Amino acid sequence: MFGSVIVTGARQVGKTTMLRQATADVAQYVTLDDPRMLQAARERRGTFIASYRPPLFIDEIQYSPELFRYIKMEIDGSGGRALYYLSGSQQFGMMNNVSGSLAGRAAVLTMYRLSMREICGVEFEKPFVPSKEYFSERGKHPESVDRGDVCRAIHRGSMPAMSVNPEYDWDMYYSSYLRTYLERDVRSLSQVGDLNKFLTFMTATAARTGQLLNLAAVAREVGVSAPTAERWFSVLTASNVVYLLRPYHNNMLKRAVKTPKVYFADTGLAAYLTRWNTPQVMEYGAMAGAFFETFVISEVIKSYLNAGIADPPLYFCRDHDGVEIDLLVCDAGTLYPIEIKKHADPSGKDISSFSYIDRMPGVKRGPGGVVCLYDKIVPLGESDVTIPLGCI
Repeated sequence: MFGSVIVTGARQVGKTTMLRQATADVAQYVTLDDPRMLQAARERRGTFIASYRPPLFIDEIQYSPELFRYIKMEIDGSGGRALYYLSGSQQFGMMNNVSGSLAGRAAVLTMYRLSMREICGVEFEKPFVPSKEYFSERGKHPESVDRGDVCRAIHRGSMPAMSVNPEYDWDMYYSSYLRTYLERDVRSLSQVGDLNKFLTFMTATAARTGQLLNLAAVAREVGVSAPTAERWFSVLTASNVVYLLRPYHNNMLKRAVKTPKVYFADTGLAAYLTRWNTPQVMEYGAMAGAFFETFVISEVIKSYLNAGIADPPLYFCRDHDGVEIDLLVCDAGTLYPIEIKKHADPSGKDISSFSYIDRMPGVKRGPGGVVCLYDKIVPLGESDVTIPLGCI
């Protein structure tokens, strides 16, 4: 549909590998990680673009944002489609140039870490909705996940390198990953002057995964100002390190909390930052429930992004009395409530908060359920069921 395709995402999620395979037979490849290529792109921009006949794949485009203007001229001059494939990890500055130069000329796709479906080789591509129709289709692609596998998957994380190389050392991988992220992505931002404090900020945020976002508390803990905490958090968001789950509210919900919840996008990185060094220690630690919830939310998000839905219709609900529903899936005007519990013996009390939706005026409530470690779908009420993790 567009003159260019831009793939963004966190560092090392496989953007380059995917695009090189997808464009191997149709596009030339250049990377601005190559110092000579980067020098040419910065000093002779027009000549650099003119010297490569499209289709062209430019990797790490964020290192030379000046190229966007010349790409725009090439697209406008030819009127062609799929002329340029662009990728980069540093969304912060890159997307400003995209919105200024390539508005209406670029499809922007976000690539997430691997989902459990991908890791297990499950060929099922529909986004998660806890309906009978969904479970009927999902059941044709069974995926069995035992408790031990879940703990190891949460602790190891979902970075492609860790998934395809089981011999990789967990501590060494995330140590190197974090150092690369800080040195190559964060250091390039003028508003981050103290990398050690930024690392402390990341750790404090990781310790709050699955909680309401409270930047004032994080700022006090780290010893930075509130504006600095806001800027640094925007870096984590833009680089796909964290995800904000929006609260569901409308004009009739006067007592609904309007603060979003923060989730780390990769549980392995969050575990490394908060020093849960083994799956066993993490499984029985104080953050076990938070890590399980973070993992489930991440898997649901991936089901939408991988289906081509850039803005997943996912929310949570909480009022000032503490009544909370972990996840609300909004589909075709219907709200589907989900509770996330790290146990294998769900009961009716786990869905007691669902009645909160029934009291919402003008809201249609669909079937819901409890995502848990029980391995079968069984009724919990009139329309609510247990949802095995392998059914996401």
